[in-house]
Amino acid sequence: MLRKTWRVFASGLFLLVPAWATYLILSTLFWTLDELLTEMVGGRFSFHIPGLGLIMLVVLVLIVGAVTTHVIGQRVVSYLEQKLDQIPLVRSIYLTMKGMTDILNFRSRFGQSTVVAFPFPRDGLWALGFVMGTAPVVLQVSPIDRLLMVFVPTAIHPFTGYLAFVPEGQVHALNLPAEDAMKMEFSAGLFKPASGWLQPPRTAERSV
Repeated sequence: MLRKTWRVFASGLFLLVPAWATYLILSTLFWTLDELLTEMVGGRFSFHIPGLGLIMLVVLVLIVGAVTTHVIGQRVVSYLEQKLDQIPLVRSIYLTMKGMTDILNFRSRFGQSTVVAFPFPRDGLWALGFVMGTAPVVLQVSPIDRLLMVFVPTAIHPFTGYLAFVPEGQVHALNLPAEDAMKMEFSAGLFKPASGWLQPPRTAERSV
């Protein structure tokens, strides 16, 4: 009974913590921009423009997104992250929050991938992975079966992990949604999916 209660509590905690953190961050940005703009234009206009802080927040997010999708912007972000990684307390907070946002980005990138189990890193041990497609022709060196590209994420950053080239015959598709597989990975097995997830998918397997 106690274990079941803990599982329910942990599931609720995993849902509320990132949601509450997101709310606090966005609300803080909103009110900061709103107060800043009020101070800047308050003396020039006799009225307050409602929602101006929200508009500026959206514009700021779009500008940052445009910069980070550019090659130079990615280099700047990588450089800043390296500097933040050298500050102990800031590093812990930043890595935790970045891990939460990476999970959302991970969902959009890998949400349609087939979840599989396969021997990794050696026979006798098994890992969950996401089929990313068929390996390039130049890497098809297995005389037995074609090789698939299977990505095995690691916590706390879902974009770090291992890209394994696995013979198709050793890959076993699971009746497990990508989101549930992510929860299992990042909760270190604390999250328990619905029964029957070790069975093959009920629907036809997505093409790889």
